Amino acid sequence: MTPDARLFDLVQLRLDRLVDERASILLTIAEDTAPIARFSRQFLRGGKRFRATFCWEGWRAVAEEDRPGWEAAADGVVTVASALEVFHAAALVHDDLIDSSDTRRGAPSAHRRFEEVSRENGYAGDAEGFGRAAAILLGDLLQSWSDDLFTEGVRALPVPAAAEARAEFEQMRLDVTAGQFLDLVEERAWPNVPQEDALLRAQRVILYKSAKYSVEAPLIIGASLGGASLAQVASLRDFALPLGIAFQLRDDLLGVFGDPSVTGKPAGDDLVEGKRTVLIALARQEMAPGPRKLLDELLGDPDLDAEQIALLQATLRESGAEARVETMIEENVRAARIALEEAPINDNARDRLDLLIEPVTRRAS
Repeated sequence: MTPDARLFDLVQLRLDRLVDERASILLTIAEDTAPIARFSRQFLRGGKRFRATFCWEGWRAVAEEDRPGWEAAADGVVTVASALEVFHAAALVHDDLIDSSDTRRGAPSAHRRFEEVSRENGYAGDAEGFGRAAAILLGDLLQSWSDDLFTEGVRALPVPAAAEARAEFEQMRLDVTAGQFLDLVEERAWPNVPQEDALLRAQRVILYKSAKYSVEAPLIIGASLGGASLAQVASLRDFALPLGIAFQLRDDLLGVFGDPSVTGKPAGDDLVEGKRTVLIALARQEMAPGPRKLLDELLGDPDLDAEQIALLQATLRESGAEARVETMIEENVRAARIALEEAPINDNARDRLDLLIEPVTRRAS
């Protein structure tokens, strides 16, 4: 998806080195820690690298490639971009645990992998409980490694730029944690939420759980590392935020209508998990009381079968909600393009950022 394909290889090399270093330390503690490193390596391979890419392109948008020290700074930015990918891996481990998801990218989620470790080794007690506890620890450890990498990366960059990037990184971590909590709240508080407030509350979750975290913060961290001006930062935020919203709206559609062979998740996964997304809020606005009652009864039922999932998918389409979400995606993409056109950056940087819009908002997984 990135015009600079080198980035993927550089990030993967940095992540592999990180796990190699940490694995050797873990093994000095006890051989029983080996699954931690093994699963870390697996979770840090593959993926779309959206966050690393936006960090890298944010830096390139404002940094002059022919200035002294550019290559040394580039190494630091790659390390920071890698740190964002480690943080994302940690978030996915915890997210799967919160949602009781069995799979991630078509393979077992972390807590399910640790369950199998318990069974294979004949550990006493509840294998599922061991899996959940171990996954919490894995996510916590990945967060710690992310911070280590971030600190390492900014050492190669000017102090003011490093401080601004660090502040954005810390705000990102607060935002995504708050957003995840709000998502959890919405899954349970919806019976007490007035119908007229449901859409705004779902949009709030999108903003903090995903839009800021997936696009805006990585882009601004990279731009900050490049010494972006206040005007450049403001314009890049104006570009990134609607793009991040479009990104998550697409994710919401994939969570309901996506092809499992492509998404790596079961069909209608968000329906089983009971996600109260913008799609659901829009559908409930348009539904008659009978269909709305059926939706509320089925949404979040962990025992939904294929026929019930297909029924819910058809009901959501018939309500017009899917089409309205597609329209919202287009509106946000349009706003992002307008902001990018007006941004005080050079034409090459503008073209590179423009190339990222379609893969982020038109993806199938």
